[in-house]
Amino acid sequence: MLTARLATVAILLPLFVGGLFWMPNLYWGIFLLAGLFVASLEWGGLAGYGRAGRLLFAGIVILCGVLLLQVPAHGTDFTNRGSVLVLSMFALSAAFWLSFAPLWLIRKWRVRNSLFMAMAGGVVLLPAWLAMTLLQADPMRLLLLMGVVWIADSAAFVVGRRLGRHRLAPTISPGKTWEGVAGACAAVAMYYVVLWGAFGSRLPLPAGLDGAVVFSVITVMSIEGDLFESWIKRQAGVKDSGNLLPGHGGILDRIDGLTSSMPLAALILSDTGFHGIG
Repeated sequence: MLTARLATVAILLPLFVGGLFWMPNLYWGIFLLAGLFVASLEWGGLAGYGRAGRLLFAGIVILCGVLLLQVPAHGTDFTNRGSVLVLSMFALSAAFWLSFAPLWLIRKWRVRNSLFMAMAGGVVLLPAWLAMTLLQADPMRLLLLMGVVWIADSAAFVVGRRLGRHRLAPTISPGKTWEGVAGACAAVAMYYVVLWGAFGSRLPLPAGLDGAVVFSVITVMSIEGDLFESWIKRQAGVKDSGNLLPGHGGILDRIDGLTSSMPLAALILSDTGFHGIG
């Protein structure tokens, strides 16, 4: 399993980072649509849709993505209709992850309503794709933000496996522990200190306390996204969202932390302006 995981990362990570830095923003958005399509199919499977239903849901999500590619976005210039639409999507995502998703997890809702699951899937997937598309206007900034999620996830896994004793949410994801959460927070804190030491004022993110808050928010939200997808998978009775990525499962298994954190990060950072798409 470990060999398969490492081999998958060794192949996909250079392609992803290469596209991140070298693709024009529009092409990057189109490139991410492929992942969005697969993730939508996986969500449809977790929602209990048949083959036709999965394809219909994925098709609608991709159509929305294509339409969004036509919308110009210019930071927080609210005189621009595109910016209002984009920031509204990020605000909707933030509202979902800060209020509705925690309630869903606390109450342990088992939702099988097709329309409700489709709406939830759209809120989970589309804003995340849009945030990662727009933030690519500054590739280094996006890479550093995603690095928070990757480091938190890896540290939580390693520390939890070695030191985990106290279960974080045993009925949702028995493998996750409070020790893993502590390890994730410590690793992200070290990551921020290293970045600040290396870049100083040239760091393409808020500095000082503001930057620490941004990194902390992303860390917490990424953990929530991981827990939320774990609950959706538990409801569906499956271990992984798919089998596309050897050793990792499906696309959703790899982006669960990004779906919950990147839209909120984009919303927080929007006052600095981003100029992707259009």
